[in-house]
Formats: sequence, structure tokens, C-alpha cells
Amino acid sequence: MGGRGYAFISLEAEEVLLNAAEESARRWKRGEARRLEGVVVGVKDNISTSFLPTTAGSRMLDGYIPPFNATVVERLLSEGAIIIGKTNLDEFAMGSTGEFSAFGPTRNPWDLSRVPGGSSSGSGACLAYGGCDVALGSDTGGSVRLPAAYTATVGLKPTYGLVSRYGLIPYANSLEQISPMARSSWDAMILLDVIAGVDEYDATSIHFGTAAEGEGGLEPEDLSFCIPEGLVEHSEEIVKRAFYNTMGELEGLGARLEYISLGGVESYVLPTYYTIALAEAASNLARYDGTLYPVRGRSGDYWRQAAEARAKGFGLEVKRRILMGVYVLSEGYKDEYYLAATKLRRIIRDTMLKTVGKCLVATPASPIMPPRIGERVDDPLKLYAMDIYTVLANLSGLPAIALPVDIRGSLPIGIQLVGPRMGERLLVGAARIIEGITGLAGVVAG
Repeated sequence: MGGRGYAFISLEAEEVLLNAAEESARRWKRGEARRLEGVVVGVKDNISTSFLPTTAGSRMLDGYIPPFNATVVERLLSEGAIIIGKTNLDEFAMGSTGEFSAFGPTRNPWDLSRVPGGSSSGSGACLAYGGCDVALGSDTGGSVRLPAAYTATVGLKPTYGLVSRYGLIPYANSLEQISPMARSSWDAMILLDVIAGVDEYDATSIHFGTAAEGEGGLEPEDLSFCIPEGLVEHSEEIVKRAFYNTMGELEGLGARLEYISLGGVESYVLPTYYTIALAEAASNLARYDGTLYPVRGRSGDYWRQAAEARAKGFGLEVKRRILMGVYVLSEGYKDEYYLAATKLRRIIRDTMLKTVGKCLVATPASPIMPPRIGERVDDPLKLYAMDIYTVLANLSGLPAIALPVDIRGSLPIGIQLVGPRMGERLLVGAARIIEGITGLAGVVAG
């Protein structure tokens, strides 16, 4: 492993990196530089690469090298990016802290005794200490936005379908998106420009369209923000203070603020998200049955073989989520849990679509400051509650961005903005105004 606090699971060979850097230098000299020429990129280790192992942070895939690159990887390479390595993550992207990797926890470069957020923990940590220029993560319920909040970086979760998921090892297909991370919102947008767009290998992918328009010349008086007070009240006092201070400064510059209720859906956001996510996880992880991947069962009986491989290959949190997913899909409980959650998801989606039609929804990115290593892993309810703000965007398929607004006691505090469908440029424009207020764009830990 490489990087401060196990930010990487694997690193590209030094000779390969030097050769790539020399080729980029020659292209710059000849005036042939591409959009990401020589830019060093960390790629989350659940995104397939044919030249480095892709483990998803699990022993189940230890040493597995896919026979193909993910579409986003191909697009990075075609624009001159240099992929330095594969970043650490919670196993199969199931976690909010970065502690559930089979290869060791990721630590927060701002304070090595604390978590950097998850599941894209390595991508956030890599950026925070300067180990890469930009990074790719994946976001199922906040997995780039929590690390952004905890590491003073930027995580941009795109509109569902805007970035191809071909080559992403799946956790919950209807919720997750490969997402850019960077040290500034503008760099995140540049990365999104490269990876977004229709892909013939992903039937859910959509055209970039108007996402590339609308950011230029945005002023604070052009912005309206809606603050769901019932949600914000779940935050620690220090987080609420930083959030409201930032919103107050935006209002002072001419932005409009409106304090709203989400019509009571706040109470159902987390149970709806976890019911759907865990059901899809149980279905997706059924493919790891001891026959195709590195961890194999030895028994001649299929069910014993599968049980043996899963016992050896899966970690505790993944097993917990599979069991809960199987339960909500089981006969006699499917209607009560899974189908009810899909109906609630539609209500949440409709509420959010109506709201972002008139304003950007603003919340803290996380209700708490970065926890210490080991502080939350033994209490699943407290662990899952860390996602209370971020899951809104995934359930509704909307774009969202998280960025730092304050640093207190050497620890970052982040804000989240959720925008309309295909509103990435609008979100980045608002984020750049906030970065102008805070002066935190490009900050590096230590």
C-alpha cells in the first residue's frame, strides 16, 4: 500500500509513471496537450482497470485484475491523465468512514486519529495530502461527499446516468454514480467534463446536454437557497454554526434564503435509502459464490462452496448488509419493506424535484465532525445516520456537491448543495462563490 494513512491499495510502477510523465512533457512541448495531459489521478479501487488490481477493498477480489478498463478509465487515459494508483475504500463501497477495507483503514490526513469519511476514503485522503491532483470515487449515498466534508476537498455527485457505470463493481445500481473529486469545484467540473456522457456499454447513461452550460458569470444575487430546518437540526452545534455562518454570508452578498420543510419525508429518508441499497447489494453480491473470482470454495457441493468462499472473502459489514438485504427481499417481508421503500422513494424524489425547481437545497454535508477511528463502527445505527443529508440526492437521482466551509480545531467542516437534474454547472457556480468567501479552495492538510 502507499500514501499517508493507507490512501492507496495499489500503486502503479515508478517506471510506468515516469514514462507517462515524459510523454506528457513531450506533448506539451509539441503543443499537443490534451485536456488532462500530465494530471495525476487516483482511481477508487471498485473501478475496473486492466493494468492494476481491482479489489473493491475486499479479500474476495484480492489480486483480481479485470480484462478491461471501465469507460471512465478509458476516457481519462485518452485525455492524457496519469493514473497513479487505486485508492482505498470501505469494502464494496459499504461504509461511511473508510474503516471497513480488508486492507486496513484509511486515516484522515488532517488528523490521523480520525476517519476521512467513506466509502471513497482513499480518494479524499489522497487529495488532502497532495498525493494526486484529482480523483475518482463512487457515490451511492454520499460516498464522495462525506470524504469531501472530512478532508476539505470537493466531491461532485452527478445526475444519475450522466457518467457511465460500465466497469464499476456494483453495490446498489439504481443509486450509485462514479463521481469526480478534487481540491476545488472548478477542477471537479473539468474532470466531470472528461468522464461524462453517453456510453454504449451502459444503457442508463445519458447525454451531457445542458450540464455544460450556465456557470459563467454567476453572481450571489442570482442564487436562491432552500434550507430544510428539520434536517439541519440533526447536526452538532459546531457544524450548524459553520453552516449558518456560510449561508448568512451568502445572504449578505445578495443570495436569497428560504427556510423550508420537506413535507415530512425527512423521517423516512434513511430507512428508505438503506432498505433499497441493501436489497440491491444482496442481489449484486450473490455472484461471489466461490466459482469465478480469486476466493474460491473447495467443497464439491455448490452451497457449501459458496458459504466457504463468502465466509472467507467477505468482511463483517458486508455480511451484515447482505443479511439485511436478503431479509427485506424475503417472502412475507418484501411488500412490508422493499416495496414500501420504493413507494417512499418516489415521494422523496417528487418532493426534491419540486424543491430544486426553485432553489438549491443547502444542508451540512455531515451532521457530525470527523469521528475518531473505531468510534462508530460498533454501532450501525450511528454509523448509518452519518448519511442523513447525502442520501437525498441519490434517492432522487439529482446532482449534489460538497465542499469545505470552515476548519475548526484542525478539522474541516463541509456544506452540501443539491441542484436540479443536469444542474452540475449551476452547483459549481454556487460552489465557486462559496470558495471565494471561505478561501478554502486548494487547501492541503498539514
